[in-house]
Amino acid sequence: MRKKKRNILFILVDTFIILASVLASYFLIYGINSELNSSNILYIFILFWMSIIGIFHIFKFYNLMWKYASIRELAITAAGLLQSLLLVHVVHFLLNMFFLKLTIPHSILLITWIIIILALLVSRISLRILEERKQNTKLEDKKVLIVGAGSAGALVVKELKSDSSLNPIAFLDDDPAKLNLQLMGLPVVGTSKDLMSIVKKYAIDIVIIAIPSAPRTQIAEIVTVCKQNSIQLTIFPKISDILNGKITLNMIKDVKVEDLLGRPPIELNLDGIAEYVTDKVVLVTGAGGSIGSEICRQVSNFNPKKLLLLGHGENSIYTIENEIKRLFPKITCEPIIADIQDRKRMENVFSFHHPNVVFHAAAHKHVPLMEYNPAEAIKNNVFGTLNTAECSHLYGAEQFVLISTDKAVNQTSIMGVTKRIAEMIIQNLDTRSNTKFAAVRFGNVLGSRGSVIPLFKQQIQEGERVTVTHPDMTRYFMTIPEAVKLVIQAGAFAKGGEIFILDMGTPVRISDLARDLITLSGLIPDKDIKIEYTGMRPGEKLYEELLTSEEGNMASKHQLIFIAKPSYISQTDLSLSLDKLKQVIHLEETDQKESNIKTCLKQIVPTYQHDANE
Repeated sequence: MRKKKRNILFILVDTFIILASVLASYFLIYGINSELNSSNILYIFILFWMSIIGIFHIFKFYNLMWKYASIRELAITAAGLLQSLLLVHVVHFLLNMFFLKLTIPHSILLITWIIIILALLVSRISLRILEERKQNTKLEDKKVLIVGAGSAGALVVKELKSDSSLNPIAFLDDDPAKLNLQLMGLPVVGTSKDLMSIVKKYAIDIVIIAIPSAPRTQIAEIVTVCKQNSIQLTIFPKISDILNGKITLNMIKDVKVEDLLGRPPIELNLDGIAEYVTDKVVLVTGAGGSIGSEICRQVSNFNPKKLLLLGHGENSIYTIENEIKRLFPKITCEPIIADIQDRKRMENVFSFHHPNVVFHAAAHKHVPLMEYNPAEAIKNNVFGTLNTAECSHLYGAEQFVLISTDKAVNQTSIMGVTKRIAEMIIQNLDTRSNTKFAAVRFGNVLGSRGSVIPLFKQQIQEGERVTVTHPDMTRYFMTIPEAVKLVIQAGAFAKGGEIFILDMGTPVRISDLARDLITLSGLIPDKDIKIEYTGMRPGEKLYEELLTSEEGNMASKHQLIFIAKPSYISQTDLSLSLDKLKQVIHLEETDQKESNIKTCLKQIVPTYQHDANE
């Protein structure tokens, strides 16, 4: 009904324009004092009215939304009016040939058409201008600054003008040639370096980064300014989304947290150093997990002879198998459903496939869950690693790389101490094996299943409170590709017994991470979304370390990779301690079992602080 009323209004306006144009052209040709020939005027009016209104109706020109119109809409309307002129002349010629004998010069038809086209286009443009002015008077409280005066910026402005709560004010662009020019009616007032002064000058409420290819360092600088001034910040989608025509206002999305870690991405070039996996049988345990699956992807780039995807969960192994086959059709990969705790099964796998290189990513990693299930953590992280490492030794693997964690340093959790024992196992084995054993130790991995980021995003999306355990809790962060490149490179650097560590820059406060995510979601921390501190969970500590004081560090072949000094571990003592630990975890469930497990772990790893959070 609303559309029908709108179209009727347009037809009435156009009818008036056509009638006024006919009268104007008549007076231009015959003079203002000439007598009106009502029959000729009526004829010309009907001729133009039927042609123009008919064409506009047939081709649905009245359905165009003029308040969002661009050159395209004007061109469509002009084309329709040109068709109407041709139609007028054809109809006039036919009528005069067979029915009427009116002496109407062609000049009056042409002048009438010119006046009509000008009047109609002016009316449409005026409608858009009135809508924009009406919109601007309502939107002065939500001012938007767009960083990037390019095609993406133009699309942002067009989208924002369709939203009644946002008012684009100006552009920033680092191209000096664009300074003081206009795009979509908005001025380019400075570069990204001028952000602070422009924000204050125009009282900006929201900043949108419309440079899909902007480097992370530039994004980080803009984010810092916006955070310091409590300004909402969002980033426009990737250029692939723009090219696919998927642009809507709702697609203006958050800056990824990976871009805001306070350091540039670690660049590890694997070309020339990852050749130790080329034409080799490579086994990846935990191949369906976040780290394991990425190892599979990156190893596949170097053409292994065979890639063995070993995991306990059939769905995750099925998924990574299909992905590898799709992305790397020439790679021979074999899915293996196996539990690393099953020694006999692991021996069968090694005796049949004889892997040359082993990446051991299978582990229980969730800190609080492992506090409640210490025996399962030990079975998997300690004895599962022992099984895999000893099979690598017995069946002649060339290299073995263990995925470890910063929680293995000054341990306060079951997960951390079990990973430290795993490190001790492979360092001990290295002293008596031809296999090169090494471990890689890094912090929290963004994007992994256990990362806090997906939880924060879910809580924000659902409008819940964001839960942080402690306001001062800090963690080292890295991306999955960074972690995996380090793992693969460690295999190339390994001479045996090393623990490789990535310099991950400055640790990040979890509370700051939560606030950034809330802000980048277009919300205000502690106003729109509350941050709730829930208290530290079992096994957690305020901050993580990458090295103990005894380990120190040595430089490696890469400036951002360090090596912990190996510690001497008696084979006899370790074997006896592991035998005792195995006996303890298989005891019946009693109130003393957990205490006995922690006491046994403390004997193996004296730095374990099992009562840190009790």
